[in-house]
Formats: sequence, C-alpha cells, structure tokens
Amino acid sequence: MSYEPPTPPAGLPTELVETLNESPPEQLQEVARYAEELAEHIERKTRLEEESDKDDVDDRPEDLPDDVPAKATITIKEINDNRYYYWQWRDGEKIRSQYKGPVSPDE
Repeated sequence: MSYEPPTPPAGLPTELVETLNESPPEQLQEVARYAEELAEHIERKTRLEEESDKDDVDDRPEDLPDDVPAKATITIKEINDNRYYYWQWRDGEKIRSQYKGPVSPDE
C-alpha cells in the first residue's frame, strides 16, 4: 500500500474532495457504504423506469392514436340513439375523451 493519497476521480467536485480529505477513516467507510448503496438504488430505479417505459410501449394498442395516452380505456357513449366508442383517460383533474368509432350493431 502506498503512502501517497489516492487520486480522486476527475469528475468529482473539488468541494467534495476537500470534505472527504478532511474526514476521519470511520466516516469515510460509512460514506463508501452509503455511496455504494445509493448507486445500486439509483441503478435499480433507472432500470425499473426503463422497463416500465418499455412495457407502456409494448402494451399500447395498435389502433391507439399518437395523441392518446397508453393508459386510456375504451368507453361507449350513446348519442341520439347511436352508440360510439371513445378513448377516455384522466388528465389531472379532468377526464378527456377522443372519438374512436361507431359501435357495430352486432355488439
């Protein structure tokens, strides 16, 4: 083991390097454990978000228009004794709808 201090990573902020250099060994070990756990947490969170985004794309119905969210559901509205399909979704406090097409007389 060298008697020279290690060289900090180039991208580490100077203030952080100075703080670490002034810290006792016990605190540095705690920081190292925390940094490792935090890195694992952030990697896991990022991976889950990417998988969720991928699932949203994979679950998107083929006939869903681009301007309609993937979580939209199909509802039937009756207007003047005619039935129509509408995409419907929540946008904050509002319920949004977009016309999909007429309901087949067989349904």
